[in-house]
Amino acid sequence: MVIETQTDLQAMTRRMRRHIVRMVYAAKSGHIGGSMSSVEIAATLYAKLMRHDPRRPDWPERDRFIISKGHCTPLLYAVLAESGYIPVDELETFRRLGSRLQGHAVLGKPPGVENSAGSLGMGLSFGLGIRLGARLRALDNHVYVLMGDGEQDEGQVWEAAMAAAHHQVDGLVGIIDRNGIQNDDFTAETMRTEPLDEKYRAFGWAVRSGLDGHDLAAVEAGLTWARDVKGQPAMVIFDTVKGKGVSFMEHNPAFHGAPPTDEEFERAMQELAD
Repeated sequence: MVIETQTDLQAMTRRMRRHIVRMVYAAKSGHIGGSMSSVEIAATLYAKLMRHDPRRPDWPERDRFIISKGHCTPLLYAVLAESGYIPVDELETFRRLGSRLQGHAVLGKPPGVENSAGSLGMGLSFGLGIRLGARLRALDNHVYVLMGDGEQDEGQVWEAAMAAAHHQVDGLVGIIDRNGIQNDDFTAETMRTEPLDEKYRAFGWAVRSGLDGHDLAAVEAGLTWARDVKGQPAMVIFDTVKGKGVSFMEHNPAFHGAPPTDEEFERAMQELAD
C-alpha cells in the first residue's frame, strides 16, 4: 500500500467502507455503524502516522492501535487488509466458524490485532499498561486507543484516565469517536457524559476536541498534535457520524449492530462506488 496524496487516502477510506458493508452483509451480523464512523481515523493512523510493519507484526518498537470499541472489528479488519496484514479476500470469512476474523477483537488473530475486547471500557487501561511497559524498556513508541463516546459510561475508563495522568504517560493517545449513538439509542438519552473535554482536562490530560472526524486534514492534524504531547497523556475527541458514507445509515441507531437487507446492500454499494 502506497499512500502519497490525500486523494489516495480518500480512495482508501472508500474501499474500507465497502469492505465493512460487504463483511457485515455477508455474515448477516456485525457492527456496521460504529465501524463506518471511525474510518478516517483508522486510515490516517495506519497510512500516515503509525510506525508499523505488516511483515513484522510483533516488532517490539511498533506503535500500537488498541480498539477499545472492540465490537467494531469490521473497521479493524478493513484497515489491516488495506495495510497488508491480511489478504483482502480473507475479509469474506468475517464471523464464520473457524475464521480468524471474529466478531470481537482477539489478540493476535489475525496478526496485527493488538488486544482482545468484548465488554466496553477496557481498552484505555490495556493501552496504558502497554505504554508503561514500553517506557520501562526505554521505547519511544506510541499507543493509540480508539474508544466510543458511549464507552465513556464505564468506570474503568476513568480509573485508567486517573492513572495515566498520575504517571504522566506521554505516548498514550486516547481517541474518542463521538458519534452520539450507543447501542440502540442516542448517548445523551442513555447517559449524559458531556463535557468530555473538560472532564479529561480535569483528570490531567492534554485535550483537543470539536474536530471533524471525517475531514482527513483535521484528523491528521489532531492526531499529530496528540502524538507530540510530552509529559502527560493526550486525548483527541472527534465529532463523527455513525454510519458515515451511506445515507440511510447515517445518524441511525438501527444500524448499530444490524446488517443491511439485500436491497439496502445494493443501495449502499451504489453510494460507495468510485
